Amino acid sequence: MIYLTRLDNSEIVLNALLIERIEHTPDTVITLTTGNKVVVRESPQEVTKRAVEYLRSLRGDNETDDGSVANIAQLGRVAK
Repeated sequence: MIYLTRLDNSEIVLNALLIERIEHTPDTVITLTTGNKVVVRESPQEVTKRAVEYLRSLRGDNETDDGSVANIAQLGRVAK
């Protein structure tokens, strides 16, 4: 789970395993696998960083792992 901030400054906790895509439009829009969309203050890079850290914590990986998109997708498949 990752902590994020909505545009109205309220805090939400999002299940990072449900993230399908992240867009910058100019706000950051997160589309979930459920079809729901969440708009947050954090940049796409920050959301990605937090999601990768969360997924790594599920596997217990150290910080030397590759943070590529392909590896993030693999982490998501392993965690399910």
